[in-house]
Amino acid sequence: MCRNIKTLFNFEPPATEVEIRDASLQFVRKLSGFNVPSKANEAAFERAVEQVAESARQLIQSLVTSAEPKSREVEAARARERARHRFATGR
Repeated sequence: MCRNIKTLFNFEPPATEVEIRDASLQFVRKLSGFNVPSKANEAAFERAVEQVAESARQLIQSLVTSAEPKSREVEAARARERARHRFATGR
């Protein structure tokens, strides 16, 4: 799956519309193979992004969990640490 698509469920504060749209855009880019669609495909591409975003919103709103919400700050720090190790020089 596309590494740029992040988990959006069970965070405090909840996922924003921008985050949902960004994830949807990345998903449609991955499926279509287009980073930017041609003019001929632009309407279909945008329609797909909107449909995926709506499905994502419905999914996130419908899911339930007994787990405590994850902290965005803690998760971001973990991601930075993983990146630091992954891209460290001198291996």
